[in-house]
Formats: sequence, structure tokens, C-alpha cells
Amino acid sequence: MADIKERSKSTFNQQADTYDEDIHGQHARTLYPVLLSKLAHIPFQRALDLGCGTGEMMKMLLQVDDQRELYGIDLSEKMLSVAESKLSGKVRLVLGDSEHLPFADNFFDVVYCNDSFHHYPAPENVIGEVQRVLKPGGTFLIGDCWQPLVGRAIMNFYMRHSKEGDVKIYSKEEMISLLSQCFHNISWEQVGHTACVSMGIK
Repeated sequence: MADIKERSKSTFNQQADTYDEDIHGQHARTLYPVLLSKLAHIPFQRALDLGCGTGEMMKMLLQVDDQRELYGIDLSEKMLSVAESKLSGKVRLVLGDSEHLPFADNFFDVVYCNDSFHHYPAPENVIGEVQRVLKPGGTFLIGDCWQPLVGRAIMNFYMRHSKEGDVKIYSKEEMISLLSQCFHNISWEQVGHTACVSMGIK
């Protein structure tokens, strides 16, 4: 498990400087408008970006409302450095592990995770931590990779040997089952041919 996290960290450190423009960040960029649309219908003041990367989602959220209190956490020092350079103190950035969130219970109105959930080797631990730091009635929003059955089986087979820290692409049923451990009002929808969005309420 530690090896997977180290591979993720190393990969994203290498990609950080060009992630906002090149192919490595392309899938994440396709999900930005989808998550922003979902968040536009959720009233919130304090939010956590789980696996925040270069901070682009936080930048976009502040363009809508610069009074929001935004936090970002990521394993990659270089991703956080890029985020800091573009957000210059407007958000609070934390180097850390999504399985061990350094925040108080019932702290956030919203936690969202864009294109990083498939990197978590212990998703149940992450979901438990998100549930802990969310306020009652708070929302957990996930945008991530998706493939139909055959494509998913092939990709998950090769992910066992991933050098980039990928762990698993989840089916609709698997994602709903995971979220149902800690959340209610679960929703799931396919986005295009390679992505999905899931949501649950604490």
C-alpha cells in the first residue's frame, strides 16, 4: 500500500509542471465543468479538494465566489507548489494522505474528489475520513474514471502492475456500495465514454 502511494507521489511530482496543459491532466480537465455544475447547486462555504493536484478546481470555484473557504490536500509536493503559485494564499494547502485527513470532525460543507479516487489503495478508509470531516448533511462528490465491463476488466488487470499508482476503476455497483457504507442519497451517472460522477450525503 505504501508502495502504491509512493508511485502516485513520484508520478504526479513528475507531471506537475505540465499537468494543466498536457495529456496527463486531460481526463481531469474534462471533469472540471461537470463537477462545477454539480457544486453550483450545493450551498457551501467551506470545502475540501481531495487530491487537489494543481489547484485548478479551487481556482475555478473562487472565480465564482471568492469568499469561500477552500482547502486542498495532496501527496505531491510539486503539485501543491503549482497550486500555491496560481492561488497565492487564497486557499489552504496541505501535504498529506487522504486516508488520514488532518481536519476536525464536522468541519466541511463539501468534500470533492476529481480524478484521483482510482489511486486510493484503501478507499474504505478514505470514505470513512471524508464522512468524519463532513458536517451532517454535507456532500461528498467524486468525479473519476469509468469503463464498461470489458474495458474495466482489462484496465484493472494492467493496473496491478501500474508504475503510476493507479489502483482500480470501479463499476457503478461497486461505487454505490462503497459510498453506502457512510452516506445516503447516493447518486451515480456516466459522463461521456470514460468518466462518472458519484455523490452522497452524510
